[in-house]
Amino acid sequence: MTLTRAQVSDLLARAGRSPSRALGQNFVVDPNTVRRIARLAGVGAGDDVVEIGAGLGSLTLALAETGASVTAVEIDRHLLPLLRETVEPAGVTVVAGDAMQLDWSALLGDRRCVLVANLPYNVATPLVADLLDGVPAIERMLVMVQREVGERLAAHAGDDAYGAVSVKVAYWAVARVAGLVPASVFLPRPNVESALVTIERRPRPAVDVEPEELFPLVRAGFGQRRKMLRRSLAGLVGPEAFERAGVRPEARAEELSVEDWGRLAQSVRGG
Repeated sequence: MTLTRAQVSDLLARAGRSPSRALGQNFVVDPNTVRRIARLAGVGAGDDVVEIGAGLGSLTLALAETGASVTAVEIDRHLLPLLRETVEPAGVTVVAGDAMQLDWSALLGDRRCVLVANLPYNVATPLVADLLDGVPAIERMLVMVQREVGERLAAHAGDDAYGAVSVKVAYWAVARVAGLVPASVFLPRPNVESALVTIERRPRPAVDVEPEELFPLVRAGFGQRRKMLRRSLAGLVGPEAFERAGVRPEARAEELSVEDWGRLAQSVRGG
């Protein structure tokens, strides 16, 4: 079973708590929605799943129903007793902690896993970026984020939402918006629509360039995205490097795919 709106309200009342605005808490209170998320995550028996921001356990229970081995991470110490009471009987392991500060090596050991999360706006982008950079054991993600954030994570060159984080995601993974989630399924109801984004790690990065070579260029380009690259990358990329890479110096950052950025970084190092 999963939790209904009435059950979530009752659990909060028992704890004497309201959803925390500081933690960006919006609890999913629709059983059909959490089962849909579990289905889109593509997990089942034999899979290790880590859920970030488990809250009161509605999505956690839906993930456990698939037969996957679920570890639920929650930062709110006031909710932890209720979360444990709700999900531990279903075989879920509950971990108290901040996902931005977790020792992922200690948590996962040598396991490969799928991450599923309902992420608040203020941590969604940096957390996804950090996990892609530093936790290769996470092979897939399904994250629920505000729609504009989701579109940014999955954007391609030329899209309105395309930015530096889009290049970061594309370097490590293949991402797409798998669906939308209405505000009506949350408690409290947010003022925005949410998106479900699937992120599947590539066997190797999209381009043969080290992150420390690539991303300083990407950040500089998008830091002055209205300027032509010859200006935003002045001092970093010379005329010859643009020519070797086959990239127009008059182009702007949002016009370049991850492959274009890769060629530019290679040309800077003389490759």
